[in-house]
Amino acid sequence: MIAETVCSAVSAAGLGIAVVTAYRKRFLSAARIAAYALVPVGLVMTGVVGWLADTAFSPTAWAGFGVLGVAWLLFMTTRAVERRRGGGTRAERRAAERGGSDAVAPTASAPSLGQGSRPAARPAPSPRAGGSGDDFSDIEAILKKHGI
Repeated sequence: MIAETVCSAVSAAGLGIAVVTAYRKRFLSAARIAAYALVPVGLVMTGVVGWLADTAFSPTAWAGFGVLGVAWLLFMTTRAVERRRGGGTRAERRAAERGGSDAVAPTASAPSLGQGSRPAARPAPSPRAGGSGDDFSDIEAILKKHGI
């Protein structure tokens, strides 16, 4: 009952501010303020405010939130311990210890193209004789271009 009264008062105050804003010829802002002012009344009319008030003052609801918090804490703790150990499930750890993978076709990622399907690749360019000085030649050219 009190929550509904507070929501109605907030909506009335917001609509009053919207009227003053519209009087100042700021119609877009007035429409936005009116939209925000109508939200609390809409929540009261749909029953959301009553449901929240019943939930906020219910010891059973708070106990339920406590149980959910403990469950979340257990999930996070087990994940942290699992990451620290460096393992996933028991089957994954056993497979890692054996050293084998359970892949169906371990060589499937190897390319299977023959020699005749593509032209021969170009030979690799020969390394320059200048050594590491040539690595910075393009940078030096850019710096000289900008006068640095």
